[in-house]
Parts: sequence; C-alpha cells; structure tokens
Amino acid sequence: MSTRIDITLTVNGEEIVETVEPRMLLSDFLRDRLGLTGTHVGCEHGVCGACTVRLNGVTARACLTFAAQVDGARIETVEHLGTVASLNRIQQAFRKHHALQCGFCTPGFLMTVQEMLETLPLETDEEIRDALSGNICRCTGYEHIVRAVRELADEREGAAA
Repeated sequence: MSTRIDITLTVNGEEIVETVEPRMLLSDFLRDRLGLTGTHVGCEHGVCGACTVRLNGVTARACLTFAAQVDGARIETVEHLGTVASLNRIQQAFRKHHALQCGFCTPGFLMTVQEMLETLPLETDEEIRDALSGNICRCTGYEHIVRAVRELADEREGAAA
C-alpha cells in the first residue's frame, strides 16, 4: 500500500489540488499530471537545465524536486511566459537571434534568462556566459543565446536610464 500526499500549489497562476505519491518528481507531475510538456526532462540529474522552472520566483530543477515538496508553492513553467501567438520579450529575442535549434534546451534557458534579467547586472558577455553555465545546449554553441541575452540586458539598462 502506497502512501499518498495531498498538495495544493499554484501553477502558472492557477491553483492546483492533487494527490501524489511521495516519490513523484515535480517534472513528472508537471508533464504527466498537468500536461505542461514545456518542462523537458534531459539528464534527470539536475545538470542540463532542461527542466528549469521558477519555484516561488527562483529557478529550480524540476527533476530534482519532489512534487510533495512544493505543497503551498508558486510554480511558473515556460508555458507561463507567452504563447506562439503572443511571445514574451525573452522569446522574441531568442527567435530574432536564432538562439535555438532543436529547441529541447530552450524552455530551461528561457526560465533561467528571466531570472538573470531580474537579478544580475549582466554587464559583459562573460557574465552572461557564466550565468548561463547551468544550462547545456548541444546545438547552438551558445553564441546566439548570448546575443539574445545581451540585447535584453541592454534594453533593460536603457529602460532604467
């Protein structure tokens, strides 16, 4: 007999009440229970960053977090950023600079960049590369991703002036 745990959380602004097994990963909960397949599962060790979500406003690896741990939390996934018909500014910059190829890593990068723009100075490309180092892309070589983030950081600075 398996123990099950009731959880209540807010996912992309919507309150969710579910019952989960203690060992269910947040990535599996989001993908399989809620159908939010933008949270990708790559390495399942927290190394690649494809499963990055925002947990109470801070990036977290959904493949290293149990669903039971997020009871009462606020989760944002890549689906929260925008839609195909209405891309948010980060998605627009990635598209403009061709900062994706196969797209597998892109959701994790988008969630990471959102936090970077809110919390880091990003004054140099080296700072951008360092901040992106927790996400792995096997297609782009990162240069286009750095260009997209550079544009966004410059816009942010221009808006603050």
